[in-house]
Amino acid sequence: MDLLSLIQYYLVDQKDGLKLLLTFLLNSVMQEEARQQAGAHPYERGIKRKAHRNGIRKRTLKTRVGELILDKPQLREISFETKVFERYSRVENALLMAIAESYIQGVSTRRIQNIVKEFGLENISASAVSRICTTLDEQVNEFLSRPIEMKIRYLFVDAVYFKVRNRSRYLNRALLIVTGVREDGYREILAIKVADSEGDGFWSDLFDELKERGLEGVELVISDGHKGIQEAVKTSFIGASWQLCTVHFIRAVLKTINKKDEKKEVARRLKEAIEDEVKMQKLADDLRDEGKSKAADTIERYRFDLWNYKAFPKAHWKRIRTTNVVERINKELKRRTRVAGAYPNDRSLMRVAGSIVMDINEEWITGRRYLSMDEE
Repeated sequence: MDLLSLIQYYLVDQKDGLKLLLTFLLNSVMQEEARQQAGAHPYERGIKRKAHRNGIRKRTLKTRVGELILDKPQLREISFETKVFERYSRVENALLMAIAESYIQGVSTRRIQNIVKEFGLENISASAVSRICTTLDEQVNEFLSRPIEMKIRYLFVDAVYFKVRNRSRYLNRALLIVTGVREDGYREILAIKVADSEGDGFWSDLFDELKERGLEGVELVISDGHKGIQEAVKTSFIGASWQLCTVHFIRAVLKTINKKDEKKEVARRLKEAIEDEVKMQKLADDLRDEGKSKAADTIERYRFDLWNYKAFPKAHWKRIRTTNVVERINKELKRRTRVAGAYPNDRSLMRVAGSIVMDINEEWITGRRYLSMDEE
């Protein structure tokens, strides 16, 4: 068909007509590119000729109007280069990355598929999916291996669990998370890592990796009461103190109280005594006299690690006595899991979690300072 016939066909059938019209135009663009690169029209003789035609090769191109079958020219003496596939590839890549971003942000797979259909990409190829994954993996790996250039005074450590498929069954996998407050007062997400559990060996390995990347200056490590974290902190950060998150401390004590009506009263008494060592010791003695020996034992067990934050500037106390700094991360990760249900493997979990923490970290280091380090 010539151009006039294609335009007339488009006026009758806009969907198929547009595909034929676009095919004609893109083929024409490639023919002109071939003429410029060869230095002559087909069968034209002249001293400016640089190459001869060598037929065509059929190439498919996915576009908004559907898949097109194009005639890509071939040259004998040199390799033919065209902008046609490159520019549409950019559009496709942009769309695919938008799809990936939607997936990371928690949009359901079914909803994403409906959106994709509107763009004429009803079937995304395996290579396109692989390209997305490779790009995201590279970005996450680069982020998690970057040098730590500033001293980190306060280190916040936490773990959150996710379902990950292993062959035909699902396992609980721990995602270890480490964040810190830099010497300039800004927060930074330093590391995430998938592990079998929160054992001290896994934490020690992660801390060693952080030190190899330049981590230094740690004076206080804040976490829940997991023994694996405590042991790893003792060996990895000699000279630093471990601070039990006060929120987790209260939860640990309340777990030992069986009656619901008593929980509220004990919670009130704990909050009143949480900032005073003398009051907390008296509360432990009172609870023991009341027959709540497990609650008293829990208080006694953590009494040396509950007030380490007081050795630091008073203006920092509110933010360094809990692990609330990582709650935003956990919330975003859990929201994503509610949509996905479970992850097909560890790499998928790291890809999504890594992409989420990269976004949060960018907000942290470009936003307001978390702590004023001038107040000593």
